[in-house]
Amino acid sequence: MSLKKFEHKTDIFFDLDHTLWDFEKNSGLAFEQVLNEMQLPFTIEQFLHHYVGINAAYWDRYSLNQVSQAELRIGRIRDTFELLEYSTTTEKMLEVGDKYLTYLPNYNYLFDGALEILSYLNEKYKLHIITNGFDQVQTRKIKNSGIAPFFKTVTNSELAGVKKPDAKIFTYALQVAKVQVQDTVMIGDNLLADIEGAQNVGMDVIYYNEHRKEVPTTLPQVNTLLDIKSLL
Repeated sequence: MSLKKFEHKTDIFFDLDHTLWDFEKNSGLAFEQVLNEMQLPFTIEQFLHHYVGINAAYWDRYSLNQVSQAELRIGRIRDTFELLEYSTTTEKMLEVGDKYLTYLPNYNYLFDGALEILSYLNEKYKLHIITNGFDQVQTRKIKNSGIAPFFKTVTNSELAGVKKPDAKIFTYALQVAKVQVQDTVMIGDNLLADIEGAQNVGMDVIYYNEHRKEVPTTLPQVNTLLDIKSLL
């Protein structure tokens, strides 16, 4: 991919979870704390075996407005418990979910190269975040992981009133950042929410393809965060 595609860019927008912030690792540690504290009758490995896929499916549906935030938070726990054949009350499931969201921002592993690439880009561009996560949780993640000083603006779906891939959240983020779309690049791991969503409003994109999925060769992509140096 030629560097010329990204010449004259001034502002870089990042997704947070699964792009900079290692969601799966941090999520597993938070749930391990919850399971131990509540003395639930299964291991973290058994729980995550079912939960990871269920959670991803719920987030896809949430992004497309097919489930509410409340349905996401209870449904992913309920469906996991059903597959584990563990019967309990709705109140206890809500307690698991609430404790998880409380503990989640306390674990702040970033992907390899995250701090280095942010330091590198920060010298040449204004950096921003666009995330679908919950406002209070995402704010704590960004602060606790030490990356807050890199970003000029942070847009989340609660502030914008819509979620990626809706064009309105990208338009909102551009307005908050006070930048024209032709001067921007969006970097993210989700082909629908981050990449297609950004392209639909005219942003250039870089796909963070950590898992090396088959995608068109015309799509700018990197397999590690430090690979971004070859494009920007």
